[in-house]
Amino acid sequence: MLSDQSIAERAQKTDPRRPDDQRDSDRPRRRRSWWATVVWLVAAAALGTAYYRDPGMAERAIELIRPRAVQAKAVPPRIVPVTASAARQADLELFLNGLGSVVAYNSVTIRSRVEGQLIKVAFKEGQTVEEGDLLAEIDPRPYEVQLTQADGQLARSEAVLRAAELDLDRYESLSSLKQITEQQIDSQRALVRQCEAAIKIDRGVIDNVRLQLDYCRITAPINGRIGLRLVDAGNIVRANDSVGLAVIAQLHPIAVVFTIPQDEIVRVQQALAVGGKLPVDAYNRDFKTKLATGTLLAIDNQVDSSTGTVKLKAVFPNQDNTLFPNQFVNARLLVETVRGATVIPMAAVQHGPKSTFVYVVQPDSTVESRSVITGPTQGDQVAIVSGLVPNELVVITGIDKLNNKAKVAVRGGPAKDAAKEVDKTVGKTAG
Repeated sequence: MLSDQSIAERAQKTDPRRPDDQRDSDRPRRRRSWWATVVWLVAAAALGTAYYRDPGMAERAIELIRPRAVQAKAVPPRIVPVTASAARQADLELFLNGLGSVVAYNSVTIRSRVEGQLIKVAFKEGQTVEEGDLLAEIDPRPYEVQLTQADGQLARSEAVLRAAELDLDRYESLSSLKQITEQQIDSQRALVRQCEAAIKIDRGVIDNVRLQLDYCRITAPINGRIGLRLVDAGNIVRANDSVGLAVIAQLHPIAVVFTIPQDEIVRVQQALAVGGKLPVDAYNRDFKTKLATGTLLAIDNQVDSSTGTVKLKAVFPNQDNTLFPNQFVNARLLVETVRGATVIPMAAVQHGPKSTFVYVVQPDSTVESRSVITGPTQGDQVAIVSGLVPNELVVITGIDKLNNKAKVAVRGGPAKDAAKEVDKTVGKTAG
C-alpha cells in the first residue's frame, strides 16, 4: 500500500496546475523514452528480415545482444544410455538349416503271397516285432491237399521209371544174343529218361506246394514297429494285394530327409571330403528343442529344378524314440568350425557409406567409431576378422543416438564386468 506522502507526490506530478518549469523538466525524459522505443522497433524489424533471409545470421545477432549472463550458461554434454557386449574369443560353428521330415530307415508293407482265408492275426497293433516273428496265418488246408496229390504223382512216376529201367536191362541182355534190335534198345533208353524227367517235375510241384504252405505263415521280414491292422481275420486275401495286412517301420535307426539350397552343395561335399562324417541335429518345429543327433548319410544325385534345392539324408540312432516317421523337423547340419574367432552380436555391426564399423566403449565412457572387417555369420553372432580384439566392449542398443566421442552410460551388470576387462586389456597394451 502507498503512503499518504507518495499519493500526494503522484498527484502533484499529474496535476495540470503544476508550474511550467516542472513540466518542462519532464519533456527530455519523454523524448528519450520515445527514441528508445523507436530504436527497439527498428532493431526488431531488422532481425526479422535477417531471420527470413538467413536464420543463422539472425541467431548470431541475437547472441551479440543477449546478456552476457545468458551466454555464460554452457550446455552440458548429453549422456546416451546404451547396452553393450564384450567381444569374445570362441569357436564359431557354421550350420546349414533345412526343413525335413522323418522317414523310417526301412519300411515294409506286409502282403500275402498266397490266396486264401486269413484265419489268424498274431500281432498287436503298434507292437515292436523282431525278424521272423509270426504275424498272420492263412488257411493251409488247400495246399496240404495239393501236397498229397503231388506226393502221389511222384510215387507213380517213380514206379514207371522203375519198370522202364527193368525193361532196359532186359533189352540190353538180349542184344548180345541178337534177339532184339538196337532201335528197340534206344527207344527204351529214351523212355527211361522221360520217366526221370517226370520225376523231377513231380518233385518241383511238391516243392512249390510246400513253399505255398510256408507262405501261409506270414512272418516279419525286418525288425521294427508294426502299424494298425488293415485286414481282419476271416477275410479272403489274395497274393500281392495292394492294401496289405499291415506296415512295419524300422525305427532304430531312423532317417531324416531334408533340403538345402543348391549353392551349398559344393560346401557340403568339401566338408565331407575333409571330415568324412558331418553331424546333424534334429530340432522341433519352432527350433527350440533339440530332439536327436545323428550323422549325414547321403546326398541325392540330382537337384530339384522346381525349388533349386537338393535332398540330404541323415541317420539317427533314435534309442529314446523321439523321432517318429512322417514327423516334421528342422535339421541343422554342421559344415565348418572357425577356431578362435573374435565373435560379437550381429546387432553391433553398422554399415556406413564407406565401411562397416562398430562403436567401441572407451575407459572414459565415450565411444569410438571403429572400422571392422566381418567374417562368417551364424545366427545372431558374427566373426570379426580385423579391427577388434577380444574383451573390447561394443554397443548393441542405442546406436541410433551415437556419434564418435559421444558420452555413454552402459546399462547392465555383465557389461560393467566387461568394461573392467577392457580397462585391464587397455592397461596391458599401454604397458
